[in-house]
Amino acid sequence: MSQQPVQTVSGKLILLIKAGYWLALLIIAAMVIASFILLQQMMATQQHNHTLLDIVSTQKTLSQRIVFLASATVAGSRDKQPALVSALKQATAEFETNYDLLLEQTGADPQSPAKLDSKSIESVLFAKPFHLDYFSVGLIANGDRLISAYESRFTGNGGYKGGDERVNLDASVANATLSGYAALGQRISADADERSEKLLALHRTLFYATLGVIILVALFIFRPMSNAILRKTHELIDARNSMAFIAVHDGLTGLHNRTFLTDHFDTLIKGTHRRRERLAVVQLDLDRFKQINDTLGHAAGDYVLVVTAQRMRDSCRASDLCVRLGGDEFVMILGGAGGTEDINMLARRILAHINEPIVFQGTTILPGASAGIAVYPIDADNAQDLLVHADLALYSAKKLGGSNFSFFSEELRRELDYRKQLEHDIKVAIAERAFQVYFQPQVSLTNGTISGIEALVRWNHAERGMIPPGEFIPVAEKCGFMPEIGRIVITKAINEAAEWNRAGIAFGRLAVNVSGTELREHDFDAFLFETLEKAGLPPQKLSLEIVESVILDDEKTGIAAKLRHIRAAGVHLELDDFGTGYASLSHVNPNEIDRLKIDRRFVQNIHENGDNSKIVRAITELARGLGISIVAEGAETEAELESLMAIGCDQVQGYSIAFPMPHDKALEWLTARMPKKAKLTVLQGSLA
Repeated sequence: MSQQPVQTVSGKLILLIKAGYWLALLIIAAMVIASFILLQQMMATQQHNHTLLDIVSTQKTLSQRIVFLASATVAGSRDKQPALVSALKQATAEFETNYDLLLEQTGADPQSPAKLDSKSIESVLFAKPFHLDYFSVGLIANGDRLISAYESRFTGNGGYKGGDERVNLDASVANATLSGYAALGQRISADADERSEKLLALHRTLFYATLGVIILVALFIFRPMSNAILRKTHELIDARNSMAFIAVHDGLTGLHNRTFLTDHFDTLIKGTHRRRERLAVVQLDLDRFKQINDTLGHAAGDYVLVVTAQRMRDSCRASDLCVRLGGDEFVMILGGAGGTEDINMLARRILAHINEPIVFQGTTILPGASAGIAVYPIDADNAQDLLVHADLALYSAKKLGGSNFSFFSEELRRELDYRKQLEHDIKVAIAERAFQVYFQPQVSLTNGTISGIEALVRWNHAERGMIPPGEFIPVAEKCGFMPEIGRIVITKAINEAAEWNRAGIAFGRLAVNVSGTELREHDFDAFLFETLEKAGLPPQKLSLEIVESVILDDEKTGIAAKLRHIRAAGVHLELDDFGTGYASLSHVNPNEIDRLKIDRRFVQNIHENGDNSKIVRAITELARGLGISIVAEGAETEAELESLMAIGCDQVQGYSIAFPMPHDKALEWLTARMPKKAKLTVLQGSLA
């Protein structure tokens, strides 16, 4: 055979191999792309099914809530019915909105022949035996009739006229609705499983076909492609497992989270009731966790949380439940807790283990933990009240000094009732702007001039008289009312100071206390500037008093930038209660702080306490060296004033100067101390 024919055959063969190679490669690429699209479709379908199941779960809960609220409205007293009707109206509206969303998401059509298929979603919605669409619409209509009827009773303006016998909610409709949604959830899950099986079967077919083609062409092409497919498959499974775990677990400690507790607490209570046992709810938090974060960093704080969680697990049985609520707050649910003495011993053992020293990067940390305990069924018979009572007992334990535990008691129950009433009264007082502003002057010991006047909040309750700030401010802070109260006080104080300023009355600078909660409000600086502008008070006549913990807040909170903005506008900043926190001297910066206030605990009996005298002298010299002014608060006796004068602390504030006064008394006090103008006397007589 000649060389030319050989070359021709060889060329054709190479061309054929190349064509086959590229054709196989295109087939492989097509299969890989198809596999990838299939995986994406599986993930999208799974997410859609999760959304549908969430809506179904919510509808089941709302249907029971509507029935409960309807029954409570009918059985409730007249004074409670408006609130119950409002809640029923909200639940009914949410139920209706969710049902419309469910129809939209499923694309169910009542005219579709699919409703005759017992395995379809349409059969649950529009056909026997569930007729979910009918019962859902009926439940909504019944709820609307009940709402309309009671609203007409409250207002007397029209409303439902169908008669009281048609108003009451039919429990059978609610039961049928619940059954229907349960069946719908099962049907959606079954459809999802079936589709997943088909998709997985198709995926396997594509995979094996790809494997066969790759083996025929070249193993080096198969490896990266098959690995990519396997990786995607594992990512899907891992993502599903991870999502399921994260949904009910805390990401840092691995404990169950608040969502899991909410979903399972009632089940635990029912099981305890069925076994006629006791269940102990132990709520814990760390006494010095913020200090650990501020001094050692968040990495140390996270490590302390992880170790605390592990110690909680080690201290209880596998059947007990350990939960992280958030931050440094934890809950332990101890089933079969036994008697009070048993719970007492168990709590001591748990706290002793948790309070053991923790070593982080060579540093020994003593976080300390406190606990509050509420027991089912003695203290409460439902999950929400048990948690509230345990939290109140925890607060009581912290008042004892920390690293301790306390049981919920009748005394705490009375305190809780009083606190609830106080919360209600504070809301009313905020709505009526009933909080008053008292003023306490600050004077110079050298020449008696007035250097400033501090605005203090006071509350004269209509029935209980004057309530001390130390009693209502902690409650207001815990309930999140302080920003509103603070704005009332700031507005009233600025308006009063503006009147004094226009009248030419010397008062130095007006000082108002501002908490970190108020400063975290996004529009606080805008509110402050607007109030000053409306009142006509120059910014230089105002000082904001902040405590050391506010300065320690991260830049992430925006407080530091906000304070710089406020100070740049001319408003002065004062560091209140100086020496009682743990701010470092780096924060005592004349570019950030205009004045320090020495806390009263260093001033009281300063003439008898050499240590306090040294502390005040050191603070005074530090402030003088930095060019920062200083004022001592709490001076109450002549001896204390003389000691402060000798030390060099010129400005003072305290009962020895003046008590906090309402605005009219403060005006009298300021007016009486204004310098007298010299009078011109005209002499009578004859010219020489």
